[in-house]
Amino acid sequence: MVSPDFLDYLTDVLAPLGSVRSKRMFGGVGIYIDGLFCAIILDDCLYFKADDDNEAQFKAAHCVQFTYQKLGETSALRYYRVPDEAMDDASDMLRWARLGMAAALRKQAQPQAKKKKPASAAGKPRPARAGGLAK
Repeated sequence: MVSPDFLDYLTDVLAPLGSVRSKRMFGGVGIYIDGLFCAIILDDCLYFKADDDNEAQFKAAHCVQFTYQKLGETSALRYYRVPDEAMDDASDMLRWARLGMAAALRKQAQPQAKKKKPASAAGKPRPARAGGLAK
């Protein structure tokens, strides 16, 4: 759950970085800045996106990684909770937000992997259509 006051506060703090939009998802909220999905809020905790280029900075600051339970097992996403002191310091918050935005931009720039055909459809010949030729 995410309180409206917490969401309003973050929207105001992050506004200098661009257009801030929130979207409810999976019991929490996703945060988009200028269309980039760069943060998750769950239980009034803010987590920014990380990747190979910035994850060490989150770990060095002892930021907690976002985890969730699925089928009785703990899974983790590459999102890290901002340090508590950033919640009271707008310039520090913006620094962490820029890291999350940078990771989102890098992710967006990666070529999308092609989806594989289901094994049941792969390699099966198509039946001939009326008229003789399969298309």
